[in-house]
Amino acid sequence: MTAPLFGFHPVREALRRRAADVVEVRIARGRSGARRQEIEALCREAGIPVRIVSDEELHAESRGVDNGFLLRLRGTAERRRGGDPDLQVLLEDVQDPRNLGAILRVCEGAGVGEVLIRDRGSAPLSAVAVKASAGASEWLPLSRVPNAASAIAEHKRAGFWVYGLAAGGVAPWEVDLTGKVLLCLGGEGSGLRSLTQRSCDALVGLPMLGRVESLNVATAAAAALYEAVRQRRAGRRGKRPAPEESPARVLRDDERSG
Repeated sequence: MTAPLFGFHPVREALRRRAADVVEVRIARGRSGARRQEIEALCREAGIPVRIVSDEELHAESRGVDNGFLLRLRGTAERRRGGDPDLQVLLEDVQDPRNLGAILRVCEGAGVGEVLIRDRGSAPLSAVAVKASAGASEWLPLSRVPNAASAIAEHKRAGFWVYGLAAGGVAPWEVDLTGKVLLCLGGEGSGLRSLTQRSCDALVGLPMLGRVESLNVATAAAAALYEAVRQRRAGRRGKRPAPEESPARVLRDDERSG
């Protein structure tokens, strides 16, 4: 059995997405209102047992992050692939589970087809991360990768252009974010590792016009991804790096055709 899910949004999305895998739902006795009614209705429709427990019991199991709702699953079901398979995100060293959840929420909203997470140094998809994603983690295909550089090389062989989000990079609206794109995001504080930056075709960054030096990684991800959404809906607006501007490009057109 997998770890339980906590919070209204994760519980609701799990009931909507994979009710057949739900073992039970627990609701805190003190929880009332429209949200409780909605969860109970979804459970009745799917024939899922609901246990009403004390607030203290639920809080003890969730360490206070449940908002009155807990759900248990039999196992991990495959997530829906409803996003754009040509727009993907790689996360490296995102250690704060709340940041991880917030990024997943942004990715799902922007229609990202898959999120790759570098295994070592990254936060697990814990109950805190799932709750912070507001249920988005239930709808996103997620993959753990052992090495960012290898994942980047594999995507390049598949025809993806790879951009790393980093301070000092070119503004995302000046780069072509249509077609096959992998956007790489680094962790809190240190950002992308130097090898990962060197493996990217180009670095993109958000111009900081105020007095703070940088944005939270989830906020920066939202800005960059929704620029990609704008371009992909309106047509190409930026440009690809020229070969001499992209020494990390490991495969050229002639190599691909060989």
